[in-house]
Amino acid sequence: QVRLVQSGGGLMQAGESLRLSCVASESIFINNAMGWYRQAPGKQRDMVASIASDGRTNYLPSLKGRFTISRDNAKNAVYLQMNNLKAEDTAVYYCRSLTFDSWGQGAQVTVSS
Repeated sequence: QVRLVQSGGGLMQAGESLRLSCVASESIFINNAMGWYRQAPGKQRDMVASIASDGRTNYLPSLKGRFTISRDNAKNAVYLQMNNLKAEDTAVYYCRSLTFDSWGQGAQVTVSS
């Protein structure tokens, strides 16, 4: 099973930008499809964005244009760049290996308006 370690998160002001990182434990990362999810209090966990091993991306339509998912196969890492943060982006964010169904530990992102 692939182990995923996240970094980033914290308390932000509306309008600021933040990048979340997720590093996989295995060099087989290059073949992983990866995703970012978020779960707000009292709500279900939703996929925010995904990136295939070939770099193709998909986004939650309401976030496209503000959020960008990317990967660096040399570093076994996937990133989520979040721009123009809004209060409704407040949630715990998780990375996930879609290929191996492994999850990161989660990172709280709180956006104050």
